[in-house]
Amino acid sequence: MIEPIIEGTYKFDGVAAKLGYNLNKMCFSFNEESCREEFRQDEAAYCDKFKLTPAQKEAILKRDIIALLRNGGSIYYLAKFAGTLGLNVQDVGGIMTGQTTEEFQAYLDSQGVGKTNG
Repeated sequence: MIEPIIEGTYKFDGVAAKLGYNLNKMCFSFNEESCREEFRQDEAAYCDKFKLTPAQKEAILKRDIIALLRNGGSIYYLAKFAGTLGLNVQDVGGIMTGQTTEEFQAYLDSQGVGKTNG
């Protein structure tokens, strides 16, 4: 498991890439509608197909983005998983910061980079 270097951040390096290879490969598969549908039909079996670790599988099934990052998930590939769930970048940002989507969007707006500012 990867520990944050700075609270709330997870370094994606060679160690993380090796740990998360199968997880990220599975998330990449979600580029194909047929794969997204197969996942929806039996999520646990789809995780098994990609040989996820027990911790990765549990995080997928619980929709635990932080646990996925801590278990080698690349945010780029996890975005594909989030899209499969109908989540957008602001939803994931809220999850990662412990805020609601609306709170996270308001924070972005207050920094001049949200929906109303950029």
